[in-house]
Amino acid sequence: MNIDLSGKTAIVSASTAGIGLAIATGIAASGAHTIINGRKQEAVDRAIDTIRKSTPQAKLQGFAGDLGTLEGCEALTKAVPQADILVNNLGIFGPGDIFTTEDDDWERYFQVNVMSGVRLTRHYLKGMMERKWGRVVLISSESALNIPPDMLAYGFSKTAQLSIARGIAKQAAGSGVTVNAVLPGPTLSDGFRSMVEDTAKEQGKTVEQVATEFVREHRSSSIIQRAATTEEVANMVVYVCSPQASATTGAALRVDGGVIDTIA
Repeated sequence: MNIDLSGKTAIVSASTAGIGLAIATGIAASGAHTIINGRKQEAVDRAIDTIRKSTPQAKLQGFAGDLGTLEGCEALTKAVPQADILVNNLGIFGPGDIFTTEDDDWERYFQVNVMSGVRLTRHYLKGMMERKWGRVVLISSESALNIPPDMLAYGFSKTAQLSIARGIAKQAAGSGVTVNAVLPGPTLSDGFRSMVEDTAKEQGKTVEQVATEFVREHRSSSIIQRAATTEEVANMVVYVCSPQASATTGAALRVDGGVIDTIA
């Protein structure tokens, strides 16, 4: 399958590392003019350099700004008024149950994980519908369905993304625009690596070995019995953004390694 996104403009939020960088790399390699986003200009520049090493012909543009804020979203839409592909990858995570998660924490999860995608989609969707082609993707998580009690606000925000993606897909019915959510499971992102690096050093193991042990202990329903790579998640996203995925919309697409124990 040859995915060709030539002539398309793509925005990938939080794309300087991890899953976001892998998605941006895949989309850029498919020919799209790709906007790389991070909060710091140095991180954006570093990500662009990284992508150019593997894809010298990549058409890249950087935007430094915090898309977890209204001001950041407004600055991006002013700098890049039109896009054909929008991947809402920005998200934060961390521990917190019903007793330890304060009101300000709930609000932060809502603003960053939910409203960033709402604001950007609200702006770019109109143009996509007018041009009769577009792709919107929200990067959710298996935690949207397997709600972790010790990461409650995170799980809530990821479930919200599923509802939003489905509702927007219905509103865009018949327009040629698809809207989907992608649900990664445990993934060897930069955040996951930093979380287990100390443990790996203490035990004299590789990060991959510790990640596998984590999956088998804490996500025992996993069928692949390991953490996914960022590229494996990105492969799904790039496909969903392609012309070939024109009949896939309103879906919650799992790249969870089978962690979610359902056949539906």
